[in-house]
Amino acid sequence: MSWHADDGDLREYAHGVLAPARLWSVETHLAACADCRAALSAHVPPAEISAGWARLDAELDAPRPGPVESLLTRVGVADHTARLLAATPVLRRSWLGAVVLTLLLAVVVGLAASPLMLLATAPLLPLAGVAVSFGPGLDPTYEMAVVAPMHTFRLLMVRTVAVLSTTTALSGLASLALPSFGLAALGWLLPALALTSTGVALMARLGPVLAPTLVGGGWTALVVLNHLLASGTPVPFTAAGQGAAAVVTVVATVLLVAARDRFDSGRALDPSLRSLRSLRFAARRLS
Repeated sequence: MSWHADDGDLREYAHGVLAPARLWSVETHLAACADCRAALSAHVPPAEISAGWARLDAELDAPRPGPVESLLTRVGVADHTARLLAATPVLRRSWLGAVVLTLLLAVVVGLAASPLMLLATAPLLPLAGVAVSFGPGLDPTYEMAVVAPMHTFRLLMVRTVAVLSTTTALSGLASLALPSFGLAALGWLLPALALTSTGVALMARLGPVLAPTLVGGGWTALVVLNHLLASGTPVPFTAAGQGAAAVVTVVATVLLVAARDRFDSGRALDPSLRSLRSLRFAARRLS
């Protein structure tokens, strides 16, 4: 180097007050001159250097958002909500692949005989998705989710929306493969809402595994018995059955909203996690 930056310029550069023309010159020179970089460090307070390294470490250690999280944030979803949605197990390729294969099988059976297979299977998919998304032993992030300093009810609703959105879209596409059955191929929609809302409402008392299991088992038994004992369209998919499903959906939703505090009180959680969650909420209130 034939020249070095003036000490006064370095001081002004360190304090962010160097004029633009000289700023560009000094900044370009610093990139190639180790002596001037060493001289610059004498004008930067040690606290600012430590803070700068801390910010750099935090930026390097910050998790990089995946494609789903990036898409959600682009459409306006808050960062923390997008991360919760992206961590939902039902958005993984393994789960989506299983759902697609199940629906394909139901469509093949529907094309060969009747849409009963699709109508009976599609309502169970969102219920199973909720159990997978909020159940110990099924959701790999369950322990971290329930002890996070946020309302359990909100977490459950966020993931339920993710489940319903995904499975409803896939089931709707499967229904389009049965055009000869007309609107009857969409008979699974109201039962799906009824089963999901009932299962989520019962989670407050029975837990995130037992409640969906009982509701799903009851639905399967109802469809099988109706198929064995009656001919024609199964009752759940008649006009009366659809009306009953709509009523059950409304009633279960009301009961769910009324029981929302039970989720945050820890009654719906694994007993081993309740005390830890209470400590997290206490820390959140103090902060």
